[in-house]
Amino acid sequence: MKRKTVKKIVLGAIASVLFLFIVLCVHIYVVLKPKAPGVHTIALARIDFKQNITAADAATISGWLYQQQGIAHVLCNPAIKIAVFSFYPVRANADEIVTNLKSSLHYNATRYIPSTKEMASGCPVAGTSFTYKIYDFMSKIL
Repeated sequence: MKRKTVKKIVLGAIASVLFLFIVLCVHIYVVLKPKAPGVHTIALARIDFKQNITAADAATISGWLYQQQGIAHVLCNPAIKIAVFSFYPVRANADEIVTNLKSSLHYNATRYIPSTKEMASGCPVAGTSFTYKIYDFMSKIL
């Protein structure tokens, strides 16, 4: 009688762990599946300036970018001649923002777009996170 009870408990525990593992795998797959940009999606863009910019220029650039529709946050670093801004892709287009910036403020600037090699490497944090490793494992299985 004791053996049957222990066997039922062990089988129940194994079944529960297996069920929870399957639920976890499905959850990770669904959460990390690529989605089209939505209303709450925020993207980052970088502008490289080909000329030296001062702190006053950085303030002017930041102010101009904040006035554009769809811009959430701006960081402008005159020391390394870049501006990084977050924006809502459904409300703004980064290429148009850079073009308008060049024509309005007359700076020699280009939008930085990562190379295919940089894009393939993905987010530097994602490759080391535990969740990404589980997702990578599950995507190879499925």
